[in-house]
Amino acid sequence: MAQDSVDFSSHYQFWMQKLSVWEHASTLETQQDTCLHLPRFQEFLRQMYEVLKELNSSTIIERFPTIGQLLAKTCWNPFILAFDESQKILIWCLCCLINKEPQNSEESKLNSWTRGLLSQILSAFRFDTKEVDLFIQSLGYTPEDYCPGLLKNMVLSLVSELRENHLNGFNTQRRKKISLPTSAVVCLWLRHLPSLEKATLHLFEKLISSERNFLRRIEYFLKDSLLPEAACHPAIFRIVDEMFRYVLLETDGAPEVLAAIQVFTQCFVEALEKKNKQLKFTLKTYFPYASPSLVMVLLQHPKEIPQELWLQTLKHISEMLREIVEDQTHRSYGGPFECWFLFIHFGGWADIAAEQLVMSETESSEALLWLLAFSYSPRDGSLQRAQTMVELKAALIHLKKLFRSPTLSAKDLQAVAAESPDRDPRPALCQQLSRRLLLNFLLWAPGGHAIAWEVITLVAPTDEITHEIIGFLDQTLYRWDHLCEEAPRSRKLARELLAELHASSTSQLKMLGTGSARPRCSRGPADSQAQSLNVSSPTVLPQKNQQ
Repeated sequence: MAQDSVDFSSHYQFWMQKLSVWEHASTLETQQDTCLHLPRFQEFLRQMYEVLKELNSSTIIERFPTIGQLLAKTCWNPFILAFDESQKILIWCLCCLINKEPQNSEESKLNSWTRGLLSQILSAFRFDTKEVDLFIQSLGYTPEDYCPGLLKNMVLSLVSELRENHLNGFNTQRRKKISLPTSAVVCLWLRHLPSLEKATLHLFEKLISSERNFLRRIEYFLKDSLLPEAACHPAIFRIVDEMFRYVLLETDGAPEVLAAIQVFTQCFVEALEKKNKQLKFTLKTYFPYASPSLVMVLLQHPKEIPQELWLQTLKHISEMLREIVEDQTHRSYGGPFECWFLFIHFGGWADIAAEQLVMSETESSEALLWLLAFSYSPRDGSLQRAQTMVELKAALIHLKKLFRSPTLSAKDLQAVAAESPDRDPRPALCQQLSRRLLLNFLLWAPGGHAIAWEVITLVAPTDEITHEIIGFLDQTLYRWDHLCEEAPRSRKLARELLAELHASSTSQLKMLGTGSARPRCSRGPADSQAQSLNVSSPTVLPQKNQQ
């Protein structure tokens, strides 16, 4: 015991500093450093337990005043909790802090704080149920005995499957899958991370398929995977979110991946609201490197905010993001890419910003233009983004002049999105954002409906732009459905255009004689230059081999 005490004391400050570094950074190097030190840190936890079990809680706090910080930092690190027996030993250490008969308010507070940490990590057991029962009974919690219920459910599923096979003559195409309750699946994923990774990769295979997936279909795939519901546990959310980040970078910001992240977040928030009237975990556990106030604003569903306040909310979001991105004093919340990655989780706000720019008569265009430019290209510097805003403002002024015009021509509107021979070519970003404003104009302007198809045929000379417009229309209809937007004329036009473009695109693929002619994922905001924004691939998946 004496030797353990000496070793523990000598290594204490070293590991305290390590945990602080691991807590405030998410770079690849930091994650690799964490994984490299996991065996040594587990040995340190063993030494800690050998020391703590010989002391009462008051003596522990007296001798090691910062031990609470050390244990808390350890509890919030998913890499440590997932490694070998670290979680088990950590719970032993925490139990040493509990005073069975607290003598004063300080000891009662310590007990309450310790029980809070224990309740957080007891849902991710990595040891047998007998040991679990001892811990949770001493804490006053009701045991959750997953294994017998899980076994019973599997047996019943197998019996049903065998019956089905017997009735159908072992027709494998009509067999039942073995279904498990969500709680059992979550327990499995928390115990065995490779199964969680496999489930997520299986979802990605469905999302990035040979056929174009509309958002309703993406939502179906996501909910069927159980991942949004399971992500209510922060450890699962963080892992799935990091895998989405990896795929986003590997596909150069493919629109399909951006859409999937947005729908996943929406399904996750819905599940969170159903499961918890009051949040069981703080928002920081889900978005540890983001500004808590920004997360709170983004989490507000537009449906819950009166439409007349949307502009005010958008302006507030834009100002908060701009301050973090352009002000060097906010580096604790990550660089531009980290802010953008958070924002695209709630990408519906960017779509509303584009819509409001066209429809609104108020003078909030500066903030909304910045938000739109940032959402499409986070890597741009302040000067480049300002130039984009100037281009967009010119297009916006032109559209607003035409908005109430009794007569509109397709050529008048083509000038907004198309290139002119008498001026220098505009950057691709400006063209894309101008098309977004133009499409919103066609859906909402009184005279836009009559010429919408003619305008689209003029501004969509390539398959890539056609698919961009299909994505916009699908996303707009999906958003309107979720917002219960009452716009019958605009909704009717969007559906007609979407059906026409989709039919045209499908017929072209059939003419090519193969479904594999689906357009390659277009380059997006998270392109290969993301490395210049200090972006690193997560360690959840192996890095690609460099050719």
